[in-house]
Amino acid sequence: MSLQEKKEKTESGEQIVEVTKDGYGCCGWILIMVSFLFTFCTFPVSIWFCFKIVNEYERAVIFRLGRLASEKPKGPGLFFVLPCTDSFVKVDLRTVTFDIPPQEILTKDSVTVTVDGVVYFRVFSANSSVSRITNFKSATQMIAQTTLRNTLGTKNLSQLLSDREEIAQNMQTSLNHATEDWGIKVERVEIKDVKLPVQMQRAMAAEAEAAREAKAKVIAAEGEMNASRALKEASIVINESPAAIQLRYLQTLSNIAAENNSTIVFPLPLNLLHGLMHHQK
Repeated sequence: MSLQEKKEKTESGEQIVEVTKDGYGCCGWILIMVSFLFTFCTFPVSIWFCFKIVNEYERAVIFRLGRLASEKPKGPGLFFVLPCTDSFVKVDLRTVTFDIPPQEILTKDSVTVTVDGVVYFRVFSANSSVSRITNFKSATQMIAQTTLRNTLGTKNLSQLLSDREEIAQNMQTSLNHATEDWGIKVERVEIKDVKLPVQMQRAMAAEAEAAREAKAKVIAAEGEMNASRALKEASIVINESPAAIQLRYLQTLSNIAAENNSTIVFPLPLNLLHGLMHHQK
């Protein structure tokens, strides 16, 4: 029978690689028994070679005659290994951070931009990270660069600048799908910086300035229109009361005299003079 493996999810989210121990063969069992006998005969000196310690944030993946010795990795704390037949690999379960080097990307609307980012990931299955991939750190970095290029290549420049959170979420989903079999969990992906060519920056600045100028002209035109409507309403009110124009003249004269001490030529309505002349007669 050949070695069979089965993936299973526990309540804690850890992936277990279940190993069916179908025998190490005749020679294998002999070596294991000899190793046990050697350990017993050399006790207590063998304690220093058989008992190992791993920290709280580490797990030990044990191989016995080249095969996984248990379904779950050992640790944290003290664990036992057989001399000569067992070997183990320590795996760090803490979150690892690495920068995605700046990537030159051609967007969907044919604009060349340089984008970099950062990825946070951790190992949730020590057995898978050792037995299924040669170097899970390097592999995760490589696939993160590829995923960044593939994801941003389908976006326009405006989407790239405004939808960073959505793009980061899509990248995280893609990376988790690709690294799940390796026992890797991508916790977070962030796009750090988007660098545009100098010519594109100038063109965007000119476009923004033109948009602001157009908006300012529209606002000024709306103000003129509102002012003309107010003047029209004021003229209707003044037309209904002839004495109102005289009061407006006096108010204007008072304002000018208060601000500037100078000679003022004030137009006097003829109808007022006619009224005074008629009163004298």
